[in-house]
Amino acid sequence: MSLTLTTFSSSFFFFINFIFIFNLHHSIAQSQNQRVTFSSFNSSDSPWLPTQNKFLISPNRNFTAGFFPLPNSPNHFTFSVSFAKVPQSSNPIVWNATSTNLTSKSSLQITTNNQILLNGLPLFVNPNRSSSSQSNNASTIQLVLTDDGNLKFGDSNSFDDATNTILPNQDVNSTELVSNNGRFKFVRKLVLDDDGNLKIYSFYPEEKNQWKVVWRAIWEMCRVKGRCGSYAICVPSDDLNVTTTSCFCPTGFTANNGVPDRGCTRKKPLSKNTGFIRLDYVNYTVSGDGSTMNQLSGSQNFSVCEATCKTNPNCLGFGFKYDGSGFCVPLIGKELQYGYWSPGTETALFIKVDESESEESSNFIGLTEVMQTSCPVRISLPQPPKDSNATTRNIIIICTLFAAELISGVAFFWSFLKRYIKYRDMATTLGLELLPAGGPKRFTYSELKAATNDFSNLIGRGGFGAVYRGELPDHRVVAVKVLKNVSGGDAEFWAEVTIIARMHHLNLVRLWGFCAEKGQRILVYEYIPGGSLDKYLFRLNNSRKGDSNTQQEKPILDWNMRYRIALGVARAIAYLHEECLEWVLHCDIKPENILLGDDFCPKISDFGLAKLRKKEDMVTMSKRRGTPGYMAPEWITADPITSKADVYSFGMVLLELVSGVRNFESPQSMVRSDEWYFPGWAFDKMFKEMRVEDILDGHIREMYDTRAHFEMVNRMVKTAMWCLQDRPELRPTMGKVAKMLEGTVEITDPKKPTVFFLGEE
Repeated sequence: MSLTLTTFSSSFFFFINFIFIFNLHHSIAQSQNQRVTFSSFNSSDSPWLPTQNKFLISPNRNFTAGFFPLPNSPNHFTFSVSFAKVPQSSNPIVWNATSTNLTSKSSLQITTNNQILLNGLPLFVNPNRSSSSQSNNASTIQLVLTDDGNLKFGDSNSFDDATNTILPNQDVNSTELVSNNGRFKFVRKLVLDDDGNLKIYSFYPEEKNQWKVVWRAIWEMCRVKGRCGSYAICVPSDDLNVTTTSCFCPTGFTANNGVPDRGCTRKKPLSKNTGFIRLDYVNYTVSGDGSTMNQLSGSQNFSVCEATCKTNPNCLGFGFKYDGSGFCVPLIGKELQYGYWSPGTETALFIKVDESESEESSNFIGLTEVMQTSCPVRISLPQPPKDSNATTRNIIIICTLFAAELISGVAFFWSFLKRYIKYRDMATTLGLELLPAGGPKRFTYSELKAATNDFSNLIGRGGFGAVYRGELPDHRVVAVKVLKNVSGGDAEFWAEVTIIARMHHLNLVRLWGFCAEKGQRILVYEYIPGGSLDKYLFRLNNSRKGDSNTQQEKPILDWNMRYRIALGVARAIAYLHEECLEWVLHCDIKPENILLGDDFCPKISDFGLAKLRKKEDMVTMSKRRGTPGYMAPEWITADPITSKADVYSFGMVLLELVSGVRNFESPQSMVRSDEWYFPGWAFDKMFKEMRVEDILDGHIREMYDTRAHFEMVNRMVKTAMWCLQDRPELRPTMGKVAKMLEGTVEITDPKKPTVFFLGEE
């Protein structure tokens, strides 16, 4: 089957080869003998021998042709066309003659009947073309190399006799690419679609003769330049497999003719009084004469970066990183183009607008807003009173009023105690003696019943109870967890609630309040709209279960998002183990207890509740849930439970982030379920068979790029293997696990985890 090109332009291939050439080291390979170059080869130069060290050169000196020695056999040669300025070690060859087994005695010659032969065989063997020139004048027939790399001899040329490479300006219609060893052929359809993306389609006759996309040049459609006009921002759809995008104007701008696709215009022109609007996860390209996007030298803080752009009339905005590196990039030019939103963007972008427009709320706020975990507190002290002659009188008045209030308060409290003899019992019931000032809010059962519409909106069910969605009178959306099988009295419960409420971390779900009355134990958390991690990873299993939360298909997490989720969860568990005032074990780390916000920021739930369950109850509960694969071996042995139990559970979650399947679901039907052990299988694939692609999530396996993702995936799998060691003392602490994922510590080769699982009851 020949290669079909639906809509294509030669400029695109020029762009691809331009990037290839200039990414290589610009050095010319030096030969042991002095090379002789010439512009053409004719019958008077015949024969051409490999030992002559002669090479045909193109007029622009970008391409060369001749006899090149084989890398591992200097006495054998290939007649090829290659890039002249690219070292031989970088494989610069773009065309090979089909004649093989060339030695120092081989030759290229032009015969009297105008044929060009290599080792006695035609140099060009394309069956659709003639291998000889149609001219009858032998003296005018010559072999030349054009500026675009085409080796020509009369009507025959290397472009019509393509091997394994296509060059710019080369016609690809009816051309079949074949690898040098002859083992592989390109039998696909290459299409430049109307959405501006280059795609490869494969034909599936077994599926109703359909063409399906198997590769795209650009996975994020908003990165295709030109989808939106100037200043407009391209936003992709929720489903990464869908090519639809939308254009939006940032705050302070209005759509041209009401259509953002045509670009956006400032509502108010820039003047001396300017401000900035923050746009998180947004990237722009600067256009105009003399436009620059250079990073400022030296470490810059935000104020200096903002002032630098504000004082420059040609500065349209600036990018800044909130990581302490002082990364500041001013955007200087005439206008901003090709704007797009992407979760992979590391900088926050600030676009210059009129000062009155900067007071409006931005419509692109992301993780930088969430990172502000502490609220600013402004404390002002009153001015000291002026000296006065009435100081003594004022002191007497204040003391008299204070004494009167104190006496009145004591009298009122005494009468209260006398009237309510059972006050102590009532105080115990209400828990007044256990609630510190500024602690979590205490809700009544009736308040939570009204907020959740009589507990009718069920959004999840876990080992500690059911979770309902609710809305408080102040319009805050909350997640209400009704606990079950909680041991201990009211004092223990309120003490644990107080401890949980004091934990503040970016990757922990915030506890806002609780309820303890009528035999009920209820916790009120902030509502995380994204849902739990398992809905994103185990898509097929969730759809089979008919979960209501899967009615709206969740977007597929790419490799960068999965790495961020793993790192955020590791830091949160390390905070619970090592940074809290009281040491906290989670004891139930699994994808269902990892929630994702709108910006895919992970948040751990159900932390701090393990003390309300006994060890025996945890094991029994886990079996009943049907997810035993996350529990460490010490849960069913006589070993004490330590923080290393959470490390084991995190290791399982880390492997599931890479593979996209449950750890107790065997991907190989030939393996018996009682012999299946997920970590051991992943270890063999990764470190023995060296087939990392076998353990990758099939939904994003095509997005895996060895150069961009191998180090990340390798670090995640190695860290998981250390977390899953059968002995607790062999596992690292969660603080070290976070550093292993960050890449700040070296990860030694782990040993294979031993077989362990909790069987089903």
